[in-house]
Amino acid sequence: MAVLRLVLGDQLTRNISALHGLDDGDMVLMAEVRSEASYVKHHKKKIAFLFSAMRHFAGQLRDKGINVSYREYDDRNNASSLLGEVKAAVSADDFEAVIVTEPGEYRLLMEMQNWPDDIDMPVHIRPDHRFIADHAEFAKWADGRKQYRMEFFYREMRRKTGILMTGDGEPEGGEWNYDQENRKPPKEGLNPPPSSNFSVDEVTEAVLDLVEREFDDHFGDLRPFNMAVTDKQAEAALTRFIDRGLPWFGDYQDAMVSEQPFMYHSLISAYINAGLLDPLRCCERAVAAYHDGHAPLNAVEGFVRQIIGWREFVRGLYWLKMPEYAALNELDADRPLPEFYWTGETDMACLADAVRNTKQYAYAHHIQRLMVLGNFALLTGVAPDEINEWFLVVYADAYEWVELPNVHGMAIYADGGVLGSKPYASSGKYIDRMSNYCTACPYDVKAGTGDNACPFNYLYWDFLMRNEDSLRNNQRMGMIYSTLRKMDAAKRDAIRTSASEFFDNLQPSSDHWYVRARSTDQTAIS
Repeated sequence: MAVLRLVLGDQLTRNISALHGLDDGDMVLMAEVRSEASYVKHHKKKIAFLFSAMRHFAGQLRDKGINVSYREYDDRNNASSLLGEVKAAVSADDFEAVIVTEPGEYRLLMEMQNWPDDIDMPVHIRPDHRFIADHAEFAKWADGRKQYRMEFFYREMRRKTGILMTGDGEPEGGEWNYDQENRKPPKEGLNPPPSSNFSVDEVTEAVLDLVEREFDDHFGDLRPFNMAVTDKQAEAALTRFIDRGLPWFGDYQDAMVSEQPFMYHSLISAYINAGLLDPLRCCERAVAAYHDGHAPLNAVEGFVRQIIGWREFVRGLYWLKMPEYAALNELDADRPLPEFYWTGETDMACLADAVRNTKQYAYAHHIQRLMVLGNFALLTGVAPDEINEWFLVVYADAYEWVELPNVHGMAIYADGGVLGSKPYASSGKYIDRMSNYCTACPYDVKAGTGDNACPFNYLYWDFLMRNEDSLRNNQRMGMIYSTLRKMDAAKRDAIRTSASEFFDNLQPSSDHWYVRARSTDQTAIS
């Protein structure tokens, strides 16, 4: 008897486990549904990217003779939810079971586990084999550890895959991590390559028209649209990065330059997370460039670490700690997200540029996300629910499994050290060192307090004072709290005054942007 095989919008690969063992009589179901497109108000580009990639993938399956049922968003028979579409499919045909690959978000997995009762049919939820470590392997690694640190897990992934390992089991070059070599500030004369620019075909144009019509109140710029929407295009984007970006990626991966939103970054995370690129193949391509003498070891190791280190680590942590993890709020942060996170209207040059890039491209690189946007939310005490929803909304590569640990744990320290050993808090000094933002900013990065001072400076010290009870015993923060204790009362008062005046003028974002964070009924959006 035939089987219904559901493929989700971020599972766009023939190798997804839901398609393993596909028989001629089986049907593949794909659907663009309101519940997934709007459970948060995703960036317009993200919706367009996924819908177009889904339609192209469905076409590829059909070209191989596979029976595909595809429901477009504006089909008058659209059931508006995955469950509704599954119900419609099983009522219209004779299937013995539903097969689906495990989704990337806890809320959806919980829903799927109830589907057998809803459709009176077995639902087989298969593991997602696109990741190196399954849930059991990560749990085994984590068992008994007081702290979870990516570096040690990363070494296990290197050993398991053999990536950047010598024949005698040692790391290539003798070191596991070359991060110390990957922190160069920008210099004059850097010439990062332009991003890949893929033409818009009829399928994508139809999707863009749909998004303009149906999601006009969502965040972000839809056009121009030049993202890859097929596996071949994604492979071309990878090749372009290997050829033109990777040799300089390591040195300048943390650097930020106004009018250079991409620097030497790969821009492939959205393609990996959606299934258009295989993560291990990406690593293998980079390693081959190193062995060919095209790219230095520090660049290749830094790239590999992001994929088989950070990507695997945050995914493992997410599934190990959910659902309790999402509710953590170690520092009792409760400030509304500022409106400028949506508009970009702020005099702070670094924040304005990061939001502007995010709005235009549904992308900002990891230091803009962590040390500008995330750091500001940390220092000002933005409520975790609001900043987490914002990050989930605005980036094309964002899914809760990757967004939540990175933001909740790394950026705003809401998990109290589950992921990171200390808050990633910094003053304007770091941004000045790693960017050219401060040269064109109306605020003085060298001033600590007052109307003209860089807000990051006094907000940093105000953050430390507000959270001293929670943080002063953190061994990695002993030196900075020693400095704080030596600070005279007048300076402390000036810091508090500057921070208070800044907060008084900080406009909170409106409810218009939120689906989850300010909802009183969380079940209404699940």
